[in-house]
Amino acid sequence: MENILAITEFWFGDDPDDVATARQQGKLWWSKNPDLDLRIRQRFETTLLAAEKNQLPDWENTPQGVMALVLLTDQFPRNMYRKTPRSFAFDTLARRFCRSGLQPDFYAALRPIERTFLHLPLTHSELLPDQEQAVALCAALVEQVAPSQKECFSGYLSFAIRHRDIIARFGRFPHRNHILQRQSTPEELDFLQQPGSSF
Repeated sequence: MENILAITEFWFGDDPDDVATARQQGKLWWSKNPDLDLRIRQRFETTLLAAEKNQLPDWENTPQGVMALVLLTDQFPRNMYRKTPRSFAFDTLARRFCRSGLQPDFYAALRPIERTFLHLPLTHSELLPDQEQAVALCAALVEQVAPSQKECFSGYLSFAIRHRDIIARFGRFPHRNHILQRQSTPEELDFLQQPGSSF
C-alpha cells in the first residue's frame, strides 16, 4: 500500500513550478511504455484495489487525498491495464472522486497542474455533459493562471476540446471500440484512419 504523498509526488514530482512540472513529468504522463506500465502496476495496484473496495475513506477528507484517489482510479489503470477493458473499469469511481475535488475549498487548495488532472475523469467520460464541464473548467483555468503559464494550460484546454468534440460527434470514443468489443460504425472507422483520432 502506498500513501497519499507517495502517489502525488510520483505523479507531479517536487518542482513547485507548474510549467516545469509539466515539462519534467510529461514523459511519465503521456508515454506508452510497457516497462513504466509494469512499474506502476507493481507499485500501485494494491492501493488502487483498496480504493475500489472503499478501504481508503479518510482520503476523501482532504484535497490531496482526493487528488491521489483521482490519480489512482483515472490515470493509473490506463497504465496498469493498457489496451484492456479494465483500463476503463474505474472511470465511474474516478468521476466520483473528481466531483469531491471540485468542491470549492478543495479545488482552491490544488495547484493548477493538479486541477488539470482532477478534470481528466470528466475528459475521459463518454457523457457529453461531463465533457462540457471539463472544457469549461479548463477554459477557466487558462484565464486564472499567470501569463507565463497560459501557453501550457491552453494546450490542456485544446486536449479537452478535442475530446468533447469527439463525444459530441459520436457519443463515445471510437478508439475504445476494439478494446471494449463494440462494433464501429462506418463513420467511426473512417474517423479512426485520421491522424490524432486516438489518445
